Amino acid sequence: MRKLFVLLGLIPMSAFAVDNCANITAVPEQSLSIQEVVELGLCRNPQTASAYANLRAQRFNKNKSYANYLPNVRASYSFSTSYERDDFDDWSHSGPSISASYLLFDFGKRLSDLNQSIATYRAAGFDYDETVQNYVYSVIGAYYELLNADADVKSAESALKVAKTANETASKKFKAGAVAKADVLKSETTLASSELSLERAKNNREIAKGTLLTKLSFPADQDIKILDMPSTFGSDAESDSIDELISIAQQKRPDLLRAAANKDAAWHRRNSSLLTFMPSISASASMGWDKHARTGIGAPEADTPNGTIGISISMPIFTGFSNFYSARSAAASYEAAKESERNVSNNAMMDVFSAYQNYKTARTVLSQTETLLKSATESERVTSGMYKVGRATMLDWQTAQSELVNAQQQNNAAKYDLYVKRAAVALAIGDIKSELGDE
Repeated sequence: MRKLFVLLGLIPMSAFAVDNCANITAVPEQSLSIQEVVELGLCRNPQTASAYANLRAQRFNKNKSYANYLPNVRASYSFSTSYERDDFDDWSHSGPSISASYLLFDFGKRLSDLNQSIATYRAAGFDYDETVQNYVYSVIGAYYELLNADADVKSAESALKVAKTANETASKKFKAGAVAKADVLKSETTLASSELSLERAKNNREIAKGTLLTKLSFPADQDIKILDMPSTFGSDAESDSIDELISIAQQKRPDLLRAAANKDAAWHRRNSSLLTFMPSISASASMGWDKHARTGIGAPEADTPNGTIGISISMPIFTGFSNFYSARSAAASYEAAKESERNVSNNAMMDVFSAYQNYKTARTVLSQTETLLKSATESERVTSGMYKVGRATMLDWQTAQSELVNAQQQNNAAKYDLYVKRAAVALAIGDIKSELGDE
């Protein structure tokens, strides 16, 4: 789908910039494109901000795992006093000391711990990516819903004009004695119904606008101006085959990559738990300064250095079966992670297939509604002309008007539904941010 998702790339934050966008209280006054709306939302959305904070936490945990490859160094200096015969003695102190230890060899346990933390960090990154993509998709849906609602308002306004024309024509013909009073009453009924439909359409538009504003973390009672989308899209040349889409999903879909990373983390966790049964070899060294004892009356005290160096080997003999059960638990968790990855893969492939089929159907529906709209428009035009010359009844004209309004609404819904279905395919393959600006 080299051109299919051009309008859904959406995240290069250079295309639209608002100073301190996270803290602004009012929507920018200019008309916003879908890319600008998404960027504004990403800057303000608390859900994606929370996911990013979690990603940073996992990064710090990963960095902490490197500490096992560095020596531990400690410094100390102690003071003490004793209480005797209802009084405290003078403060005494030992000289300063410094000690260091370093793990030389542990049969790869610390490497397994490091690899586990790296895999967990990667999984958190894919989780953040999925959170962002899901949010972008929700904003896309709200954006198109507002465009659809606005198009319905315009269709309702157009229908109201036609109803007014029909009412005026029926009134003139009634005054001229060419039609019965029933025609006037029917036209008035249609006019009232059109006015009601317009009010409902405006109400739906306000709700759609409020929904989009809420997703952008603005009060729902503010106003927002958005740009419409191009009218030409959905050609056969834009679609890859289902096999190509599945291949892209296997490489880019965040939940698949996260499941694989979680499986890797579980594998390293299992290895680490098994290696707790193995011995570890460490080196240590220390240096300090102690007070030199007095050798005679009036002799001064002196500090003398001392130190140690050595290598130690430690191995757990019995831990109350703690290590044993930890190893069994880690092995079971690894098996669960493998099955979870398989389940996620199956669900992902079904998501891609369903989204692809829905998109194909949406393209067909749009083509059909365009044909229906052309037919209904021509039918209303012809019927209105026939009524004016007395060759059609008001009922015929009312029917034509109703069919035209219905065709306009279906075409509006099909047009923006196709955009949503297109976004659903992009989300299903994990590539909703792809190729912005290629066209």
